[in-house]
Amino acid sequence: MRFLSGLALFSCLLLTQPVGAFAGGGEKVAALAPSALVLVVDEKGNELIARNADKPFVPASVTKIVTAWLALAVLGGDYRFQTRFYLDKNRVLYVRGGGDPFLVSEELALLAPPLVAAIGKAPLTGIVLDASYYPADLRVPGIEATNESYDASNSALAVNFNTIYAVRKGNSVRSAEKQTPITPLAVSQFRARGPHGRGRISLAQNPKVSLKYAGELIAAFIEQAGGSVKGKITAGAVPAGLEPVYVHSQSRPLTQILRELLIASNNYIANQIFLEIGAHRLGPPVSLKKSLKVAHDMLAEYKLADQIHLEEGSGISRGNHFTARGLAQVLKLFAPNANLLHGHDGGTNKTGTLDGVRTLAGYAKTSSHGQVRFVISLRNNNGAMRFRLLRAIEAAL
Repeated sequence: MRFLSGLALFSCLLLTQPVGAFAGGGEKVAALAPSALVLVVDEKGNELIARNADKPFVPASVTKIVTAWLALAVLGGDYRFQTRFYLDKNRVLYVRGGGDPFLVSEELALLAPPLVAAIGKAPLTGIVLDASYYPADLRVPGIEATNESYDASNSALAVNFNTIYAVRKGNSVRSAEKQTPITPLAVSQFRARGPHGRGRISLAQNPKVSLKYAGELIAAFIEQAGGSVKGKITAGAVPAGLEPVYVHSQSRPLTQILRELLIASNNYIANQIFLEIGAHRLGPPVSLKKSLKVAHDMLAEYKLADQIHLEEGSGISRGNHFTARGLAQVLKLFAPNANLLHGHDGGTNKTGTLDGVRTLAGYAKTSSHGQVRFVISLRNNNGAMRFRLLRAIEAAL
């Protein structure tokens, strides 16, 4: 006879036992599946299934649900990131970054025509990039341990998620997407670090390189819009007293950015948003300390400070710790915006994945209890099991 694993037995238990069995059967469930954490709460706050609900767990990317809730509460759904452009008497263009996480090629194509209309088509004698909105020594816990493109370092002024997407064949490098012009820096960086064939590389290794690439791409779009750039691209501060000639507001409101974030689970985007929370509430420049204070104060307001501990806003840090009851309460607060969640299975949920961590949280429909909030955490690498448990919960309730 082949014995079932503890998690498989737990799944069977969910499928076969009446709901009431879970209310007093926590010890038995824990014995069958000691590494699993499950909490299911109905709309009235009744706990239908609860196991290890007060035990801290590493949330991984379900952290992004908390970040989305905080961002909507502090910034508002219509909030738009801004990038400011200044022109001095010598026709030097200054670009001050505002931490826009979606300053992508399509956005640069939108901003270039009105920018050229504002500055004129006479040649620019230089472009100066001002990234001082973010401190030079900014560090996000967990980012340094990875070179994945979706974990690129955060910056006040970065394009295309601080990455280069290109195709390399021998010594030849071309853009991997028609909307993005290839630039000299993109070619040299991809030759040095890019894979053969199609791929995306992060510019996290050198902030100066990242900033210069942003300048080259902005210059390319200015020229596409009929402008001209003849001078060098450098880094520096906007001169005191110089007024912007054009302020570009991101075409996507925060709600759209959050929807795309919660689908793609990009850690760079998540922390750009998280960092804006602190600067918006406490004033510039950005700092992780400010954002953590704002987050802690809001969590304390809802008596969640002891149940939701954040070190950053994406979930990449293993120093983030939640309890299931704490996250379930955030899900209650986030419920009016539940439509922003689009899970891998088509449901209203969000996954989290780190080595040895598989989490799933969100909302589910049941036949007897209506919509419920749920939290699942497994201390293993079995990503499919979280969805098997979710299906079992839906069937049992």
